[in-house]
Amino acid sequence: MTVKLSRWLLVISIVAAVMPALTFAQAAKPTLEQRLQRVEDELAIRQVLIDYSSRQDRHDYDGYVALFAKNGEWVSGTNVYKGREAIKKMLVGLYGEPPPNYVNGDSFHISFNPEVTIAGDKATVRSRHLLLMRGRNGQPEPMLSGRYDDEFVREDGQWLIQRRVDTPVMPTSDEWNRIIRERRAGQ
Repeated sequence: MTVKLSRWLLVISIVAAVMPALTFAQAAKPTLEQRLQRVEDELAIRQVLIDYSSRQDRHDYDGYVALFAKNGEWVSGTNVYKGREAIKKMLVGLYGEPPPNYVNGDSFHISFNPEVTIAGDKATVRSRHLLLMRGRNGQPEPMLSGRYDDEFVREDGQWLIQRRVDTPVMPTSDEWNRIIRERRAGQ
């Protein structure tokens, strides 16, 4: 075999070995449309996180439960509320029925540091939260911080919470339940 033919065979074998990897790399690169969809999906999910806190603070229970999938769940410790009606009952039990034209001047929630992972029409989100309440002299006091572990689903073209697990960190779940009981007893 000639040297020239040997070189060509070597080049062809290298190209044949590398070609599948190049094709895979090209196929794995998302298109502009896929990248844009990813950004739109993440922005929509982040907006749900913002709406969750603001609707909770306004005591807009109907708006709050509309952020959950039809069979969505809200979980904290052993408390599990499945479906929009059950979640709304939980809110009424926690905060009571808001009076007409309610304006919350006593507390607000902040959700932050969302880590969003999207896979088609499902997503997982880990984030943190902080509840601030009016202190004795009117100053804001941090009352509760914790973690949300969420499963999202695209339902009827809209990103909604399929399952939210709320894990209080400071105070712990038991400590927070005691605070809530004491607050309810004092009302």
